[in-house]
Parts: sequence; C-alpha cells; structure tokens
Amino acid sequence: MTTTFDTRNLLALDEQAQDLLFREARTANAFTDEPVTDEQIHAIFDLIKWAPTSMNIQPLRVLVLRSQEAKARLLPLLAEGNRAKTEAAPAVALLAADVDFHDELPTQFPHFPGARDLFADDEQGRVATAELNAGLQIGYAIIGIRAAGLAAGPMTGFDADAISKEFFPDGRHRVLVAINIGKPAAEGAWFDRLPRLEYDEVVQTL
Repeated sequence: MTTTFDTRNLLALDEQAQDLLFREARTANAFTDEPVTDEQIHAIFDLIKWAPTSMNIQPLRVLVLRSQEAKARLLPLLAEGNRAKTEAAPAVALLAADVDFHDELPTQFPHFPGARDLFADDEQGRVATAELNAGLQIGYAIIGIRAAGLAAGPMTGFDADAISKEFFPDGRHRVLVAINIGKPAAEGAWFDRLPRLEYDEVVQTL
C-alpha cells in the first residue's frame, strides 16, 4: 500500500539530514583516494558510542586498517568480489565483538555490583550476547560514517574465523563486519538502487 501522507514532515531531522543518513545513502563500491583521518574516526566513534546495548555492555571493538601491508593481510580472507574495492578504500574498519565484555561491567554498569559475575562462567552466553549487541552498535556505526559525510561499504562475505585469528590473535574477539570507508568516487561508486519492502509488508499493529 502506498503511503498517502508525507512522512518527512513527521520526523525531527530536517530533510537534508534524513537524505544524508537514509534515503540517499548507499553502500559504496568505489572511493576517491582522499584519506580518512584519525579525527574523522574519532568523531564517528563519539556518535556511535551512544548506541543502546543490554546492560550497557558495549562489546564492539574496532580495528582500522589504512596501510597496504595491513590490507594485504586482509584481502585473501575476503570474498573475491570484495577484494579490489577494499584494496582501494582509504580505510577499512574491522568491527568485532569482545567476548570478555563482562570485565568492563564494574565501571560501565556500576549500580549492579554482581553484573560481571552473571557472565563470568557462561562463555557461550557471552558470545551470543556480545554478537547480538555488537550488531546493534554496527548499525549505529554505519549511520555514524554517513553523518561524517563519508560513504560506508559494509561487507560480510569473508572468512570470519580466519580474520579474527589474523587481527585479534588473543581469541577473545569475533569479527562480524568489515566496512570500507571513504569519499565515494565520482563514477562506479553505486549499484542501481534495489527495491525496499513497504510499510504494510513489514509492520503490524495489535
């Protein structure tokens, strides 16, 4: 069913911000060679750190790859179709879930002194909790990258176990998503926009 009213006017964000973060934002496949700076990464983090997580566990950990040497370690572990654009991207962020997030709970959830102990002897539960909540933070990360005026190229076509072992050899981090980051190239950055399900195909009210 087609919406019969203008939803843009019902949102707190102005239309320019709505378009930047959502309607005109696309998964980028080609980038300029303009660097992504430490200051931009810091500004993005200062937005995405406010993502909601269960018991404020904040399991997301990020490793930013810029050097050709670092990317050369990553490329063979990606799906073949993602290698060339990743090699050319100014920065690649590996977004991982820290399965030892519970060690931070005494300071991050201080009003419940027993919070750490709830997870201490349940590694399987910690892994599931870490991956779910890091996924929430990853959604915020994509929006944060767009808010910085950059394009994001998130990817999951890779050998997650191998990448985790290569870049987080402590064995306590699980890589979930890799995101190419940069200014979109003038040509070849976007594929054609694919359709989206409509409101009545997704939303029900009881």
